[in-house]
Amino acid sequence: MRTVRAIAAAGLLVAGSLVAIVAAGPAQADTQICEQYGSTTIQGRYVVQNNRWGTTAQQCINVTSTGFSVLSQQGSAPTNGAPVSYPSVYLGCHYGNCSPGSNLPLQVSRISSATSSINYTYVGGATYNASYDIWLDPAPKTTGVNQMEIMIWFNRQGSIQPIGSRTGSATVGGRGWEVWTGNNGGNNVISYLAPSPITAWNFSVLDFINDVRNRGAITNSWYLTSIQAGFEPWQGGAGLGVTSFAAAVNSGTPPTNPPTTPPTAGPPTTPPPNPGTGSCRVGYTSNSWQNGFTADVSVTNTGSGPVNGWTLTYDLPAGQQVTSAWNATVTQSGSAVTARNIGWNGTIAPGATVTFGHQGTHGGGYTTPTAFTLNGTACARG
Repeated sequence: MRTVRAIAAAGLLVAGSLVAIVAAGPAQADTQICEQYGSTTIQGRYVVQNNRWGTTAQQCINVTSTGFSVLSQQGSAPTNGAPVSYPSVYLGCHYGNCSPGSNLPLQVSRISSATSSINYTYVGGATYNASYDIWLDPAPKTTGVNQMEIMIWFNRQGSIQPIGSRTGSATVGGRGWEVWTGNNGGNNVISYLAPSPITAWNFSVLDFINDVRNRGAITNSWYLTSIQAGFEPWQGGAGLGVTSFAAAVNSGTPPTNPPTTPPTAGPPTTPPPNPGTGSCRVGYTSNSWQNGFTADVSVTNTGSGPVNGWTLTYDLPAGQQVTSAWNATVTQSGSAVTARNIGWNGTIAPGATVTFGHQGTHGGGYTTPTAFTLNGTACARG
C-alpha cells in the first residue's frame, strides 16, 4: 500500500505515499509504536510501519515477532476520500526504507518465484479494508512512488470501494475476483476485490503480477519493489491485526513449461509475453497554435512477433508540457515523456498499429520530437 495517498475523485478510494520514515531498531515482542511514521523490523527481514498520514489524530500499533495489531485509531475520514493510514508490514523498499537483506527491487523477468502467506484478524463496527499491496516500476526505484500498484482486497467493511471503476473479473490463484482499474493522481492502480472476506491465504504473488502484465499494464522489464500487507481504516479499527506475514522472492529463470491448469501458487499458467524486442516505427503528427498544440502518435510493430504491453518514451523540446492525453497513460518528467498502453490496446500484432494522442502547451517556436524508443528499442520515424 502506501504512505500518504492522493485522494481520487469523489466516491473513490485512494493511494500513494509521500513521507519520511522514522525507523527504530529491531522489534522485540510487544513493541508499541505511536510515532506518525514510526517503523521497526521483525524476524530480521520485514519492516512494520505505523504509517499514519491522513489524520492528525493518534494511532498506535503493537508489534509482535510475527506481525502487528492496531491498539488505537482515533482518526476518521469521509468514505468518499482517502483513508487515514496504512499500518502494514512489508518486504522490499518503501520510500527509501528497505527491509534487511532484501533482494528487491528485482526485474520481473528475473523472478522465478514470489510467494507469500498472510493471516488477518478482523473487527466489527469499523470502516476499513484489509489490503495487500504489490508495487512495481519501470526502474529499480527504492524511493518515492512507483508507477503501478496492485491492490488485493482481502476484506472490505463499510461504504468504500477501490480506486477507479470495476472493469471486469478474473480468476487468480484459484479464486474469483472483481477487477477495478484507475489512477489515484500519482500512479496506476489495479485492484482485486474478494467477494467475501479472506482471513488466511498462502499464495503466489507472481499470479497477480502475471495477470496485470497480461492486461498490458506492465512488461517483464519492470521491477518488483515491495510486497506489503495491512489495513486502510477510514473509521475505527482498533483490534485489526496481521498475526503472521511471510514473503519470499527468488531470482532465476522462470519455468518454460508452466502447468496447464490454474495453480493456487507457483509459476504463471502461460509463458511470459514478448515485451517487445522487435522493430518499430513511430509517426508523430502535430497541430500547433500560439501557446498550445495537439499531437497524434502512431506506433507500428514492424517486427515478426507481437508486442505485449508497450511503453513509448521520447523527449519533448524545451518549453512543451503535456496537459491531457487519450488512448494511453502519458506522464512527463522534465522533457522526458512516457506513454503506456491502457488495458484494451496493450498488444500490437506484427504489422499492426496503435494510436494515441496528447494535448499540451508550449512557449513559442513549436518543434516536434525527433527520437522514440519502444520498450527500450529505438524506433524508425515515418
